[in-house]
Amino acid sequence: MSANPVDTLKSSEGLLSKIQNFFGRGYSDKENLRELDRKLRDAYYQSFKAMRHRWEEIYLAYLQAGRKGDDFKKVIQVMDRLAEKINRADYGYAGLLDRKGSIREDELTRIFEFDRALGSEIASFSSFVDGLYADYEEESWGDFPPKVKKIRSTILELERKWDEREKQFRSLGV
Repeated sequence: MSANPVDTLKSSEGLLSKIQNFFGRGYSDKENLRELDRKLRDAYYQSFKAMRHRWEEIYLAYLQAGRKGDDFKKVIQVMDRLAEKINRADYGYAGLLDRKGSIREDELTRIFEFDRALGSEIASFSSFVDGLYADYEEESWGDFPPKVKKIRSTILELERKWDEREKQFRSLGV
């Protein structure tokens, strides 16, 4: 198992952050965790925006080739919905930080691990889209329907997992 994200964050702090933490009762740690959360979600959001542009390009070419693709529309809808859920998600793991400055590190580590696993699934989804994009560039339309269905089911599963993440946060009071 990888290092605890909170310990990693604390070990990489500069002198100013350590002073702020001492006098501010963990304020710097809280801000660093919030910033880490924001950067992670921004990266996920940007990935979905880039994938959406590629997907639209594939979809338009597919339509111009005289083919119909309802699954394409569904993927666009779910991709947009999921990107916005990620972009507007609760900010900063606030429920894992108490007023005294302590951080519930076990729960936070569990959430970070969940996010890390979700990130690898987003990367896998992106590789599916890239594979279909390569097929589009070669204009091999024959394999499209089953691949598009697989991509559709994968994006729906990603959305389900994101919703599960939100439920986990809610149970922690975030």
